[in-house]
Amino acid sequence: MQIDRRQLALSTLAVGLVGVAPALGASADEAAVAKNVEAFRAAQFTRDAQALDALCAAELSYGHSDARVEDKATFIKNATTNRSAKTLSLTYGDTKISIVGPAAIVRFNWVSENEAIADGKKTTTKLHILMNWQKQGADWKLLSRAATKL
Repeated sequence: MQIDRRQLALSTLAVGLVGVAPALGASADEAAVAKNVEAFRAAQFTRDAQALDALCAAELSYGHSDARVEDKATFIKNATTNRSAKTLSLTYGDTKISIVGPAAIVRFNWVSENEAIADGKKTTTKLHILMNWQKQGADWKLLSRAATKL
């Protein structure tokens, strides 16, 4: 039996992919969580209550850097109600995602620039965020969030 280079390369690739299959599952979950984290950032920036509602678990515990903790309804109301400042930019930097069974641990640095509506004064907020996402059915939902000032 003769084996040419093409057959050898294809069989080697097939064996290699079998070894990677477990990692692909983790990568798919990481990609799904990363997509939801970005959707959450965009929903916070645009104050989209419907998107935030879809991304958050009913049991959400949302902790702020000043130690306030909100449930889902309170968080969405406060995040989407016009306040005294307009958000000019919001970035999540240095994002790290770890999948642990049906949970995802997400850490990142939050940097936002806001402008006070009353006087136009600009301020920058820098926080370190810890999010816990839970796989509920086929969807990843934000279960908890905690923030500390940088």
